[in-house]
Amino acid sequence: MKITVAETAGFCFGVDRAVNLVYSLLDKGDKVCTLGPIIHNPQVVEDLRARGVTIADTPDQAPRDAVLVIRTHGVPKSVTEEIARLSLRCTNATCPFVLKIHRIVSDATAGGSTVLIAGDPNHPEVIGIRGYCRGDAYVFRNAEELDAIIAAHPELAERSVCAVSQTTFSTAEWEKCVKKIKLVYTNAVVFDTICNATEERQAEAIALSRRCDRMLIIGGRHSSNTAKLKSVCEPNCPTDLIETAAELRGIDFSGCRHLGVTAGASTPARIIKEVLETMSEIMNETNSAVETNAAAQETEKEEAAKSFDEMSFSEALEESLKSMSGDQKVHGVVVGVSPSEIQVDINRKHAGYIPISEFSNDPNFDPARDVKIGDELDLIIMKTNDAEGTVMLSKRRYDATKSWDEIVKAQEENTIVEGTVTDVVRGGVLADVNGSRVFIPASLATASRNDPLEDLLKQKVQFRIIDIDKRRRRAVGSVRAVLKEQRKELEDKFWEQAEVGQKYTGVVKSLTSYGAFVDIGGVDGMIHISELSWSRIKHPSEVVNVGDTVEVYIKDLDPEKRKISLGYKKAEDNPWEILRRDYPIGSVVEAKVVGLTAFGAFAQIIPGIDGLIHISQLADHRVEKPQDVVKIGDVVKVKITDIDFDKKRVSLSMRALIEEGAADEAAAAEEPQDAE
Repeated sequence: MKITVAETAGFCFGVDRAVNLVYSLLDKGDKVCTLGPIIHNPQVVEDLRARGVTIADTPDQAPRDAVLVIRTHGVPKSVTEEIARLSLRCTNATCPFVLKIHRIVSDATAGGSTVLIAGDPNHPEVIGIRGYCRGDAYVFRNAEELDAIIAAHPELAERSVCAVSQTTFSTAEWEKCVKKIKLVYTNAVVFDTICNATEERQAEAIALSRRCDRMLIIGGRHSSNTAKLKSVCEPNCPTDLIETAAELRGIDFSGCRHLGVTAGASTPARIIKEVLETMSEIMNETNSAVETNAAAQETEKEEAAKSFDEMSFSEALEESLKSMSGDQKVHGVVVGVSPSEIQVDINRKHAGYIPISEFSNDPNFDPARDVKIGDELDLIIMKTNDAEGTVMLSKRRYDATKSWDEIVKAQEENTIVEGTVTDVVRGGVLADVNGSRVFIPASLATASRNDPLEDLLKQKVQFRIIDIDKRRRRAVGSVRAVLKEQRKELEDKFWEQAEVGQKYTGVVKSLTSYGAFVDIGGVDGMIHISELSWSRIKHPSEVVNVGDTVEVYIKDLDPEKRKISLGYKKAEDNPWEILRRDYPIGSVVEAKVVGLTAFGAFAQIIPGIDGLIHISQLADHRVEKPQDVVKIGDVVKVKITDIDFDKKRVSLSMRALIEEGAADEAAAAEEPQDAE
């Protein structure tokens, strides 16, 4: 039997951060109490209990001499206020992605919006989110429950609506719900708050379950994200959920040729390892070969290899820095530059050199351009070769020791950091800040989740540090936070001087059935579909597409709601003005028949203007019905006999031209013939 382990199995960023926080408090000798189980994994909870960690259901149950830790799911605002009232020592381990949802719903309800929350109303994360809503909030588990809310509360269609989801909500179900929300609530603001780790796990689990005969899910039975993994796999193959390796003995794997294995975000690496080792024993007992994914063999091997992973940033660098003593730092002067290395005099007998890879993490670094002979550098000794009389040095690693302090300070003071994106990795990008790497999740790397991460590669970006693990030297940043602030500044400047009639060059950002949204420099305005063309259109895409550059003007402003209505049509393109200018009464034109009625035929004179050929004007004789003379699609020669610009009506006549032609022929016949 072949076994394939999902690459994304195991702890997510938020869970890893929370668990390590508790262990670090224990290592310092603190007495710890968690507000509810720190994560939904009974084995981890039991291990912490064995080390003295207690669990309190409410803040007043916590021992006064313990550090109270708020778990990853977060708590309602009233609970944090209660903790402050009791003057308890507290550490907040709420997942940063959950904290973001708290801010969203708090701001939305403060502005009068009603909040729709996709998730389990009994889950602690959802309870915490509801606790930050200052107004009306409704929770639904699926699209059917959303339909019930829509039916029971028709008044919501007239209100501002904000929609969010539990971080572990099913991505497929969320997509169905979002379609309904956008269809019913045209002014709804929808935030995609499903955690990247959840999306990736579910997507990989679905793909793996389609390739395998059976799926094995490892995780706590009370864990929402673990239950979701089971539910998305079950339609594709038989699926088992276990909490520990001991449960494997109760499963019949006979007939299974390819087993897929994944684990919830609350499942530690050691349990995954135990399960795989037990599976190996079971297979050996039946003389079957087992293939396991090397990515699941973590813990000791990772420590020995000191290899990078997408969320540890640079453990090899960190470990090497820890072992460096003060006398390994030296000051040198550049004495030579080549494409592969930089020669440095460090005032010793040994010749110093810096490999290009150890000078800078900047992908745009060019030694010929950026380094000059005589430059003074602070460096770290990496390796001494007494036999060759050389010393290998690193500027990059010296900078890393210094830049880490700057990163910590940036988080404490909430200042902006600038770095260069060096790698696009699973779940986000890595940015280099003078030798230190900062992980920026995909959801926080760009202005929109749909923007490609590859466009950031080798680009300088500004971001704020939103989370730090000092013990492991890990930092998480947000580019979106800076972009949001910059956009807010642009918005404020815009509203200070905005006036009706001002013209702008903008870029079409999105299309809806009722219009096009245009970025006019930090703020979005909408061109209603009726403003896109003088003629009737069925959809904005008939005139503009996303990404188009358009010339617009402000047609109307609502400063209170901060809504901008844009105009796009130009007066000179108004077909009635073209008619007034180029087609006076008496003009003879060729028109295309576009409609027939009992009283006549409508013919298009120019795009956007149809004229009526009354049934009495179709011929110089009595006509019973218009179809006897013309049909739709015919191009006929007509005379413009009348125009009413106020009522937007044009009268046409074929009869007038027939009679004029007959009169001309009669006049010609009456003229005397020249004598021969």
